[in-house]
Amino acid sequence: MSTLKSRKTDTRITLRELADRTNSELDGDGSIEICGAATITAATTGDITFVANERYLKFLATTKASAVVLDRQVPCTHLAVLRHDNPYLVFAEVVDILYPTEAKTAAGIDDSAIVSADATVAPDACIGPLCRVGGGTSIGRNTRLISSVYVGENVTIGENCLLYPGVAILNDCIIGNNVIIHPSGVIGSDGFGFAESDKGLKKVKQIGWVEIGDDVEIGAGTTIDRGALGPTKVGKGTKIDNLVQIAHNVEIGNNCIIVSQVGISGSTKLGNSVILAGQVGIVGHVEIGEGAVIGAQSGVSKSVGAGKTMFGYPAREIMQMKRIDACLTKLPELFKRVKKLEDES
Repeated sequence: MSTLKSRKTDTRITLRELADRTNSELDGDGSIEICGAATITAATTGDITFVANERYLKFLATTKASAVVLDRQVPCTHLAVLRHDNPYLVFAEVVDILYPTEAKTAAGIDDSAIVSADATVAPDACIGPLCRVGGGTSIGRNTRLISSVYVGENVTIGENCLLYPGVAILNDCIIGNNVIIHPSGVIGSDGFGFAESDKGLKKVKQIGWVEIGDDVEIGAGTTIDRGALGPTKVGKGTKIDNLVQIAHNVEIGNNCIIVSQVGISGSTKLGNSVILAGQVGIVGHVEIGEGAVIGAQSGVSKSVGAGKTMFGYPAREIMQMKRIDACLTKLPELFKRVKKLEDES
């Protein structure tokens, strides 16, 4: 049976230095040494923790952490505190300081990898065990293919990318710089296109490709289909969770957040900074405006304007959906009243 625990590091840093490096306000003893980060319930002496959600404030009184990251309003007198308007961001920066990036895999091509003679691989890139790199492909400097990564023909992968085991990048795709693709991600699989005929369904050959912008992260098991004609696009800075399906010729803007189990149908366009919560489904050929937010498990059947917050199936503006839900909860009582009136008439 597993138990909660914290992970200590060899790094030891004072709270004062953490405050300086994260541009946060120090409230308490700056000489305290921090050597780990942990959840508020698992933290022990030497750890720093955080609270960004008020549901966890009740644990402040009992946590064994040496310090905590809080916003500027939450009172706390028994622990040293780093205060900031965005405690979650500060905690992320603290974790980066305490747990620096692990040593990179050694540069070079593993003996078990297969790399085409006309592929171009930067000297400081890493092609790990059992990887395959096709002809005409270019792999940029400091990029790492950890193991069992398949890269097809005429693919371009930029600098400082990290491809975890089992990733497949199929022919003609373009991957920008600083891209992370987690295990079993598939980029450039065929879009789902079939034409009806007297002989059954005729496959429509998918001759497009996928373009992934800089600083994108793609979760495990996510699939992004190549365009039927032309590209499927993911804009720079966008973060995509595990088990997401993005269909052919979808265009996703910059800095979007797409949470697990979302499905986006073909030729849909997302503006910049769109948020799709878990299990959202979107029909094809619609547009989601810049800054729109779609709540979890919503079904989007038509275009959504910029800045709108939508929820439900079919997705409606959030306040309208709340009013509908409020009415639905009253239906049983309303039915009883109507039935009583009918019986009395």
